[in-house]
Amino acid sequence: MKLHELKNTFNRQARKRVGRGDGSGNGRSAGRGDKGAGARAGARRRPYFEGGQIPLIRRLPKRGFSNPDHVLFEVVNLDILEKNFEAGAEINTQVLQEHGLLSKRELPVKILGNGEVTKAFKVTADRFSETAKEKIEKAGGSCTATMPTHEEAKAAKHAAHVAAHHKKAAKAAEATADKPKKLSRKAKKQAKKAEFAAALKELDAKN
Repeated sequence: MKLHELKNTFNRQARKRVGRGDGSGNGRSAGRGDKGAGARAGARRRPYFEGGQIPLIRRLPKRGFSNPDHVLFEVVNLDILEKNFEAGAEINTQVLQEHGLLSKRELPVKILGNGEVTKAFKVTADRFSETAKEKIEKAGGSCTATMPTHEEAKAAKHAAHVAAHHKKAAKAAEATADKPKKLSRKAKKQAKKAEFAAALKELDAKN
């Protein structure tokens, strides 16, 4: 067997050899076309580039918005509480975790009103829906929400902002009260004239 008689044991695609003359089909410009950015070294097209036409992301309409105040909750319905707890049970986030009823422990917990409650529970959670609260209290239980509602949080934030503004204004007023008032150029001239007149009067009185 000679060297040129050796063959691969499985088919491999031949390497593309460019710039080996026009007869190869990839000579002269080596398959890069004539001039332009694509013919230069290091040329690369973005995967979403569409040849200069308006790209898909710009052709699609804008819909909706992302609410910065949106809160994601881990939800637990009343039928789950009815099924897993006895009457008079004190239920909170820790107890729900111990029973394996929460999948995402880092999220706040909200109790929703799907299902019926016949037992009196003492439930402590971040939030309650109106239906859930009504059903739990109707069954003789109690609800304790530890997280303020969106409206309450907004009101507290506004109150803090107003208090900070008043504090800043009072501080500024105090600082300006301590400083002597700056006289205008005209007032300074008038004061100097008055001083000079007073000095002349004193001299006349002495003479």
